[in-house]
Amino acid sequence: MISDERTLLLEEELLLVRHSGEIPEVALHASVHYLTEDPEGPGLVLADEELRPLQEAALARYREIILRDLDAGNRDLSLFRGIGRAICNWERYQRFSEGLGRPVEPFRRQAAEALLAYLQHEAAEVRSGTRTPSVNCATGELRTFTRTLGLAAGDLPPGWDSLCARPS
Repeated sequence: MISDERTLLLEEELLLVRHSGEIPEVALHASVHYLTEDPEGPGLVLADEELRPLQEAALARYREIILRDLDAGNRDLSLFRGIGRAICNWERYQRFSEGLGRPVEPFRRQAAEALLAYLQHEAAEVRSGTRTPSVNCATGELRTFTRTLGLAAGDLPPGWDSLCARPS
């Protein structure tokens, strides 16, 4: 296989992983399988420097999905899944990152800021009567998530627990 063809195959799979659906890890495994083991695939042996960008694409997609669901501006869009889904995706992202030996700390701070902004925005709108609460998880789940992201109780807006769909 010539080098240009190999590069094009890898770039195509990178795009597929980066713009995959809701579980990027599955897209990554499907791409690696296609590239290396699938009888209809090219039968490549991937070097670490070829595998790493595919892994990074899956991580980037996870981050994008999590931030999408922690953006109050997305609440009325069909792509929005809410904080409950962000919690699930955070757990997947964390396991996947740790399995690859990649740090989650830089993104943990970004996710914490996004969650805090969401809760502040939501609390203000609920207080003003312009919106009903949209936090689709239990109070306990949200409390655990805020702690996981490094937020203290004092960081959260007053009445944050009343925004949850269900009590602990």
